[in-house]
Amino acid sequence: MKVEVLTAKILDNNPSMDRYQLAIAVAKRTDELLNGATSKLNVSKKTKTADLALMEIAQGLVTIKGFADIAK
Repeated sequence: MKVEVLTAKILDNNPSMDRYQLAIAVAKRTDELLNGATSKLNVSKKTKTADLALMEIAQGLVTIKGFADIAK
């Protein structure tokens, strides 16, 4: 799925969140993945880490501390 579609989905499902908060959440999850966290999705190894983080947040598979409204 395209990044734009995922971003729109997340922002539509979380009206109290803005795109800047989403960017911070994606960055935090990306850092976690780069530091050895296991992905909640079964995707190709070629998938970029930031895209993977965005997909996980869009599907509600992860909650980022300080952003409890993102994924429940």
